Amino acid sequence: MDLFTYGTLMSPDIMARVAGCRLASVPARLAGYRRTLVLDEVYPGIVEDEGCVVDGILYLGAPEEAISRLDAFEGEMYDRREVGVTMEGGETRTVMTYVFRPEYRSRLTDIPWDYQRFLASGKERFETGYSGFDKVV
Repeated sequence: MDLFTYGTLMSPDIMARVAGCRLASVPARLAGYRRTLVLDEVYPGIVEDEGCVVDGILYLGAPEEAISRLDAFEGEMYDRREVGVTMEGGETRTVMTYVFRPEYRSRLTDIPWDYQRFLASGKERFETGYSGFDKVV
């Protein structure tokens, strides 16, 4: 299964730790969604928003065991669903991604989430403090 990621899982080392394997990846873009920071966290969620675009990483050919681990990692606030992404060169593909569930939407801020900012100031905090790793390791 191909999986579009737009937050912490864009980091290949975090993705490998969670998925239990290394996966080939390519840049991709998801139209019609907005990515913002989750309240009091260093990771984002996405929700539908017609005028927005989210840049991310598309991981190719994730095995079922990896998807099970990713489902556990994402937890109850996210719902895995099919979306259409565009890759470099204009190719479109139907893939899976994790979308923030409506019942948790009040936990999303209006602050855009930025991958470079995460790498510089949030990744270490995430890796040392995120208890969700225990569910997948």
